Amino acid sequence: MPSTIDERLLELGLELPGPYFPHEPLDSVIVHGDTCRTSGQLPRNLEGVIVNPGTLGNELTVEQGFEAARWSALNALSVLKAELGSLDRIERVMTLLGFVACVPGFAQQPAVIDGASRLLVEVLGDAGRHTRSAIGVSALPRGGAVEIEVEVALKP
Repeated sequence: MPSTIDERLLELGLELPGPYFPHEPLDSVIVHGDTCRTSGQLPRNLEGVIVNPGTLGNELTVEQGFEAARWSALNALSVLKAELGSLDRIERVMTLLGFVACVPGFAQQPAVIDGASRLLVEVLGDAGRHTRSAIGVSALPRGGAVEIEVEVALKP
């Protein structure tokens, strides 16, 4: 694995979007002691446009939701980097909370949120492994198909 997370992102051909910050009075990231937690991150691309807006089980496929979840994880890394100065301060991803906009009866939320989980492991290696919940909801802000929150432990 490369010596820095920025080098790993380059190796993977990934660029962090944003960071896109929430409206007032919210913070995109809170650091408390040796933990850090993001606000909900939507799947915005490099231009700030929502990737694959819509509802899973209606107009979107699991593959499109998986891609949206990857973008949401990139956005989480982006706000973490803005707050921490370097992603190398992350010791471990503790948990990922994933929301999927879906129709009633849709039961593939875990397959969708796998996009975010796998991206975190690709970028951070074993430090990207985490606990997770994948929850179906009727709608998400700005028509996003996915929204995630990430909590990380910081290096001492």
